[in-house]
Amino acid sequence: MTLPPATPDLAVLDLLVSVADTGSLGAAARRHGMTQPAASMRISALERRLRLRLLDRGPTGSTLTAPGRAVVDQARTVLAAAATFNETVTALHAAEIPRLRIAASKTIADHRVPQWLADLRAIRPDVVVSLEVGNTAQVEVLVRAGEADIGFVEGPHPPPGLGGRVLGADELVVVVGPTHPWAARTHPVSLRELAATPLLWRESGSGTRETVEQILGAYGPPAPPAAELGSAVAIVAAARGGSAPAVLSTLVAAPELSTGTLHQVALADGAVLTRQFRAIWHRGNPPAGAAELLVRCAAGP
Repeated sequence: MTLPPATPDLAVLDLLVSVADTGSLGAAARRHGMTQPAASMRISALERRLRLRLLDRGPTGSTLTAPGRAVVDQARTVLAAAATFNETVTALHAAEIPRLRIAASKTIADHRVPQWLADLRAIRPDVVVSLEVGNTAQVEVLVRAGEADIGFVEGPHPPPGLGGRVLGADELVVVVGPTHPWAARTHPVSLRELAATPLLWRESGSGTRETVEQILGAYGPPAPPAAELGSAVAIVAAARGGSAPAVLSTLVAAPELSTGTLHQVALADGAVLTRQFRAIWHRGNPPAGAAELLVRCAAGP
């Protein structure tokens, strides 16, 4: 389809509609970032092109002629169609942008994901990444529901019904504040004693909590929690104040241990508490493309 020679461009139609909306050629010119003489010249050129008088210009403003009103009505339809066209093109471009939806437990999100994403960006800078942060149970829910392409969790076991890959192990340490009696203790704490001691816990669904509860469960029913707190930051603050011991990832505890605001408590018999970091995914949608590259970045060389 070839446009007739008299077909005006969209910009001058938009200017004419602004004159109709504002009732003033000067106000329309300001809306479009041009001088009034420049706007007047553009409208005059449109009138010559269409061979119609569109405006009655007077000292109090500009008013549309009858042909001008008819042209404005059609211009609004054309401009609305052009806006829809542009929105469609923008949506098509957005659909072509590769996207990766990640869900990660809090410790991994804070201490591991930033480096993994930097490594991924070095390989695939075109990928747009979104990250949801929660505890291990919440991440599993997002992956099962298909709301995350891949998840990163910690815990002693692979989540049932999901695919996954172990990425490595993370050591857990028992810590207390400087004023807690265990800070001055000269002999190690046994796992049996730790199990019988009220601890500062994360909320149910935390991978750290699940790991520690499973280990200590072999030594008798665990003591009631000293407190259940929703973040590692809150647990660190409570432990720092000496209220109770806590079991934390070395990733979380390291800064506090280095400054002496927390003290590590030795465990008897060389016991070591560890948990696994793993990538998880829906079995019907194993990682591919950017998701597979991210798993490789997380697993390391």
